[in-house]
Amino acid sequence: MYKTIVVHVDGAPQARERIALAGLVAQGQQAHLVGAATAPPGPPEARRPAQEALERFETQARGIDVSYETRLGEQEAAANLALQARYADLVVLSQSKPDSGMAQQPAPLPEQVALQAGRPVLILPHIGTFAHLDRHALVAWDGSRAATRAIGDALPLLRASKLVTVAVFNPEREHGVHGAQPGADIALYLARHGIQVAVQRQTTSPEQPVGEALLSLAANLQADLFVMGAYGHARWNEILLGGVTRTLLRAMTLPVLMSH
Repeated sequence: MYKTIVVHVDGAPQARERIALAGLVAQGQQAHLVGAATAPPGPPEARRPAQEALERFETQARGIDVSYETRLGEQEAAANLALQARYADLVVLSQSKPDSGMAQQPAPLPEQVALQAGRPVLILPHIGTFAHLDRHALVAWDGSRAATRAIGDALPLLRASKLVTVAVFNPEREHGVHGAQPGADIALYLARHGIQVAVQRQTTSPEQPVGEALLSLAANLQADLFVMGAYGHARWNEILLGGVTRTLLRAMTLPVLMSH
């Protein structure tokens, strides 16, 4: 179970929905909720927007019926969240607006935190309301270390889900990572955790991006949670993402749990 959950708190319109979902997870996990905001060093007036955001968090958290606290850091937002993540089980934040540009510098907050925190991140789309995460989870499985890490990190949420579908795309193109029945071994692993699981194997054309195919499958299944490994690495002042990770961060339509 998750016992400490950090949620990014700021003045953005998405903050209320982000806090609500973090509170929903905290309730279900009987976890402690930490509202983490960032303010630049300087005079008190420079800190006021972050303090006001934390006050709104406290008002909202009181209505969720969870234990909570606030933390105000002076680092850059990604560094602050990565630091707070060291002492938590899960970090909740929002997708950057697609029109903000995935190539902007510094890199958008979700990908920085996903690759630097060392903890799973639950990312909400920048628009929409998400009232549940426990009906149908979709897991992207390719036999990799990152996917294995994501499944392990997502177990508290997967156990609570009524159904989990493991999606295996193009297994014939991967050698040495799947058994005779791709997806069967990880499905058995999940079943031993008491999870109701199904496997879907699909082949895409070389022209069809796997990320888009996964989002299409999520829509067809009416999934309310997507679980995947985050593929990428930092190089100097930029972050290089795998194609599927980049697609999901840009075009997500449901909450995505990522681990690196």
